[in-house]
Parts: sequence; C-alpha cells; structure tokens
Amino acid sequence: MAIRIGANPIGWSNDDLQEIGGETPLETCLAEAREAGFVGMELGHKFPRQAGALKAALAPFGMACVGGWHSVELLRRDAAEEFALAASHRALLKAMGTDVFIVAETSNAIHGDRAIPLSQRPRMDTAEWPRFCSRMTELADRLAAEGLKLCYHHHMGTIVESRDDIARFMDGCGASVNLLLDTGHATWGGADPAELARSYRSRITHVHAKDVREPIMKKAAAKDWSFLDAVLGEGDELGVYTVLGDGMVDYPAVFRELAGYQGWVIVEAEQDPKKAPSLAYAKKGVANLTRYLEQAGLS
Repeated sequence: MAIRIGANPIGWSNDDLQEIGGETPLETCLAEAREAGFVGMELGHKFPRQAGALKAALAPFGMACVGGWHSVELLRRDAAEEFALAASHRALLKAMGTDVFIVAETSNAIHGDRAIPLSQRPRMDTAEWPRFCSRMTELADRLAAEGLKLCYHHHMGTIVESRDDIARFMDGCGASVNLLLDTGHATWGGADPAELARSYRSRITHVHAKDVREPIMKKAAAKDWSFLDAVLGEGDELGVYTVLGDGMVDYPAVFRELAGYQGWVIVEAEQDPKKAPSLAYAKKGVANLTRYLEQAGLS
C-alpha cells in the first residue's frame, strides 16, 4: 500500500464540541473532501456506524473508510473487557476493509472540558505505567489476532501527551502497540515530530498531519487555557491548530524520517469553519502535503 491522503471530518464538524460546525451536513463534508482531493475519511460523530449505511454514505464520493477514534479506559478496565466493548467498532472496521484501529485513553482525559486548563491534565506516576502498558499490549494482541492494528493516539489533555509520556508508553508496551504520529499534538506537547518519526519509525502505522500556530500556542500557555479554548481561539482570532504548511512544524524534516512509510496520511486541523473555511483549508492541506511528500520521495 502506497501513501494515501485522507481527511478527518473535524475540519468540518468538531467532535469534542459538537456545536462547532454542527450545522454542516455530512454530505457537504464528503463533497468538499472529494473536491479537495482526498480519497479516504476517518469517522466522526455524523457518520453512520452500520456498515451498509456507511458504505452508502461514502460510495457516492469515492471515499474509503480509514478508521476512526475509539476511546478506551484501560485505567479502569482490563483488556478483555475493553476488547468486548469494542465489538461493534471492530466489526465495522473489518466490514469497511480497514485495519486502522485508533485508540486513546480517555478515562481521565480533559481535552473535551473547556473548564479545565491543560496545565491540569492527568499524569501517572512511575508505578502506574506497567499495568496500563500491559493492558494496552494485551488489547493490541487481541486486535492483531483479528487483523487489526492498534494505533495509539498521543493527545493533549491526556496521560500520553509529552515526549516523556510517549517514551514511557512506547518503551512499556509490546511490539503489537503501534504509534499514531500526530505532528500537531506532538509539537504542542513539547516533542519534535521529526525526532519521534526517527525514533519510532518501525512502529508508526498511521499519521495525522496538522500544524500549530506558534503565537496561539504560547498565548494558550500564558493564559492557562483549556484545550478547546486554544483550538477555538479568542474572539475573531484563529485557533492553535491549522493544516500542515500553515504553522511551525518542519514537515520536510518529518517526512524525511518516514522513508518507506506506507499507509494513510490524514490531513486534519480542528478549527471553527466560520473562521477557517473548511474547503479552502482542505485544499491548502492537500496541496502542501502533496508537495512535501514529493520532496521527501514518498509520493
């Protein structure tokens, strides 16, 4: 499988704050995604979760189903219970022909709560990591037995946010646990996404490509904002995230470290479409990504 360019619908309709882009029909999202040049979509809250209905929604626009976010709570549940609870999601992905199973630990996450600043995000002490990583590895092994790849999404406002968190997680988990490299979350979390790509190249099986507006990132820290407040921006101001090539991430360096990568690269940037028109930013993201991939010899 060569690199394929997909999108996350969060540029049209926000999942964590559903009133943002809430008025945008799914059909508009898919039509604009096709116009921008995408060939696949991750799932969002407006997508059907029955295979027949989902295929019917995607087919007119020539879109493949890439996968989609799946919250897990392995701090509270063991792997067997989590695996059982994911039965419908597992069945949907297999029916749609994708093996990308994206997970993130959300039992104590704060990224969906505007009342909690990122400075108060959850952290685990050294003693807590082994059990969490053991459960994640067991879940990944169970998924692998069904032909699914667990791709862990490090994320702001969660227990796997910083470079140190990512190192503890990747070192503590077995080889069946893959990394979803999210360039925007890595950068905002204080990591260098190119260094992450170099360090975990053999275990990176999915890529989210979004960029960071450095002035907003610094303002969010100075004002102790929540994740969502930073994403939305203040007043008429644009938020912290944008599509790749429109911020501070050194994408040529990132893609040089992903030599030989095969799979999806997903353009995403959670923005308010009233301030950052979805189609215009989608086209910008596709154009920039295509250029960077060609420069890196990955196209």
